[in-house]
Amino acid sequence: MTAPVFVVDAVPAKGRFVLEGPEGRHAVSVRRLHAGEHVVLTDGRGTGAAAVVLAAEGKDRLVVDVTDVSAEPQPAPRITVVQALPKGDRGEVAVETMTETGVDAIVPWQASRCITQWRGDRGAKSLAKWRATAREAGKQSRRLRFPEVADALTTKQVGALLATADFAAVLHEDASVGSGALATAGLPDTGSIVLVVGPEGGVSPEELALFAEAGAKPYRLGSSVLRTSTAGTAAAALLLGRTGRWS
Repeated sequence: MTAPVFVVDAVPAKGRFVLEGPEGRHAVSVRRLHAGEHVVLTDGRGTGAAAVVLAAEGKDRLVVDVTDVSAEPQPAPRITVVQALPKGDRGEVAVETMTETGVDAIVPWQASRCITQWRGDRGAKSLAKWRATAREAGKQSRRLRFPEVADALTTKQVGALLATADFAAVLHEDASVGSGALATAGLPDTGSIVLVVGPEGGVSPEELALFAEAGAKPYRLGSSVLRTSTAGTAAAALLLGRTGRWS
């Protein structure tokens, strides 16, 4: 079993280090780690340190010996999923599974057919939940680089993002309006890939037209219709395999 991951503000150099605060409490009081066990410390931005536990002190101090520090290169191509806001807690489910799969960035999207609306304090709390979910899922899946969760974008802002991508696609279940299967689409070896996942009610014709102007064509994922909270994960897994990032 791989070593558990804990988040630090800055990855320490080799030598003695004390993990404190909430992460230290989790290591000592929840995981109950003891001397001789291995852990990984990361800043969530691609740098990690392998360490061996020396001692647990009190309820929230884990003393470790950092034995190695490494930096993970930026992934290529970079995969961003624009996720329309699902109902209830399905948004956190989507963020969790996309993080575990290996998505690099997640962009909440207030689509015209979204039932859920992010406004004011509710929007701020929902965004904070998505970011906390990405952090915890990143730790659970032993990632050194956690996905960035952006501020929620409007349709126009999503169009501007799509225009900067090396490959952009809108997942769509209707083959008659699409450009074929995502499984056979031509993909870049480097640069950025941006996928748009619509809401349960689908992407509107007006949104499809705006995204097409930005260079994003509709693609079908498969013969079955996936929920908005699972489509991004399935599509990301397909692309991670096709681009060699899972090789």
